[in-house]
Amino acid sequence: MTNEHDAVTESDLHAFVDDCLPPQRRAEVESYLAAHPQEATRLQAYREQSAALHGLFDPVLGEAIPTEMLHAPRRSPWQRWLTHGIAAALYVLVGIAGGWWLHGVQLRDVNVPESLVKQAATAHAVYTPEKRHPVEVTSDQEAHLVKWLSKRLGAPVHAPNLSAFGYQLVGGRLLPAPNGAAAQFMFEGAQGNRLTLYVVQNAAAGEPTAFRFARNGDIRLFYWIEGPLGYALVGKLERAELLKIATAVYHDISR
Repeated sequence: MTNEHDAVTESDLHAFVDDCLPPQRRAEVESYLAAHPQEATRLQAYREQSAALHGLFDPVLGEAIPTEMLHAPRRSPWQRWLTHGIAAALYVLVGIAGGWWLHGVQLRDVNVPESLVKQAATAHAVYTPEKRHPVEVTSDQEAHLVKWLSKRLGAPVHAPNLSAFGYQLVGGRLLPAPNGAAAQFMFEGAQGNRLTLYVVQNAAAGEPTAFRFARNGDIRLFYWIEGPLGYALVGKLERAELLKIATAVYHDISR
């Protein structure tokens, strides 16, 4: 007889994360996860990423419809059909892309800067509010942390020194990413405010990029690509101040 744990598929696991399983199958998956703590940890990370994305982007759903859209001219049946058709096609494509991402398929044509921004902002939103477990390895084990993360990312990484800006290293953690592994270093200021440096494998092997800026609400980040790695410095600082720190980070890691 086949063990029920062996029958648990990746689709079952993602349906479990999305709360889409019937009660009996959910119980079987829970039993499987109890016997496979690494898988349970991976699914918990997916849950946290999903919650963070909803927290970042769901407020847009509540925004008022622009006045100019409310008073848009009437369209012909042909125009309405074309618009709905395009929207439906985009909806399907977005759904397919999201499924590929969740299943860890390596999309070699991935837009690295776009995915880097999403991953870095999500990780920042998930872990910086944590009081007891903000990092996986604390700063008193920095040498071990850097060696471990460098091995997992396949390239040398290290935590920059931000003491000149009033930030001390809290520690770091390993994170999953669409194209492999990612690392997050966390820093804390005297007032408890936190910055994170997100480092991810540059699977698309893109050319080095100059600093680019992105913002979502009060979360701001500067990101760039250098060699085999992509970087993003994330925090709730004014753009000019964050740029100063990002520049120092760039010079520190480039030595």
